[in-house]
This record gives sequence, structure tokens and C-alpha cells, in this order.
Amino acid sequence: MRLRTLLLHPLPNIQSVNLFNEIRERWLGPKKPEHLRRGGMGEKAAKHYLQKHGLKYLTANFTSNRGEIDLVMRDLDCLVFVEVKTRSSEEWTRPADAVDARKRKLLSQTALDYLRLLKNPPVKFRFDIVEVLLAEGKVNEIRHLPNAFPLSKPYRYG
Repeated sequence: MRLRTLLLHPLPNIQSVNLFNEIRERWLGPKKPEHLRRGGMGEKAAKHYLQKHGLKYLTANFTSNRGEIDLVMRDLDCLVFVEVKTRSSEEWTRPADAVDARKRKLLSQTALDYLRLLKNPPVKFRFDIVEVLLAEGKVNEIRHLPNAFPLSKPYRYG
């Protein structure tokens, strides 16, 4: 009798969706928020774009207690710290405009932390910005702005 009742009254659809989400999260990890998915897509596109244009990939998402650098690349004898800005629209401003004085200072400090880990080698370095524009959830345009800003004052290196 009980089996017949279960067969005639299957579980509500909500429970099966929750079960599916639970299995997916255990297998793939929790679903990221939309802005993080877009940012990851932009960083991946920027990395491939820069590699295609001759830069060598070193690391991604370098983090210190002062901030994060999206990509660290090498362009011949120059170390390149890359900030990637991904947007789905340019209605208000360009993506690079989000790298204001405060952000440049944090990137400068984080870059110096990276160089300290390397024991402060005598190396040239620069800060680039890569703008990634999305359309309908896909990469539509990539703009590379090399040497976008200098090391923030009062910091010096070398």
C-alpha cells in the first residue's frame, strides 16, 4: 500500500531540483555569483589574448594582505602586472576608469609584495589594464592598455 502511494504521488519537482543542486555543488563546488563568473571569464580571455601577443604567463590571482593582482605576465625582460576589468556595457564609463587612485595604490603595494617574494630582483616592471567587453554572455572585445599607470607615489623600486 505504501509503495503504491509513493508511485502515485511522486516527489514534488522542487525536491528533485534541490537534490540536483546538492549533487552538482558537491561535484563542482557552489555556484559562483554572476559578477565572479564574468570576472573569471574576462581573466581567462585576457590571459589567452596576452599569450597570443607574446607575453608569458606566470601566475593568476596573486594575493597579499594588501590586495590582488589578476595576472602576472612577462614581456621579454619586463614583469607585467595586469588588472583585468570585465564589463557587459560601456554605457557609463570605460572599464579602465574603475582603476582609480586608490586601486592603483593597492596594485602598487601588492606588486611590491610580489617582488619581495622574489627577493627584490633588479627587474623592470609595468602595470597594464585589459578591458574585456561581453555581449550576450560571450567575449565581444578585448583592449590591452600597456603601461597604463606608474608605480604609485611615494613608492619606489630599485
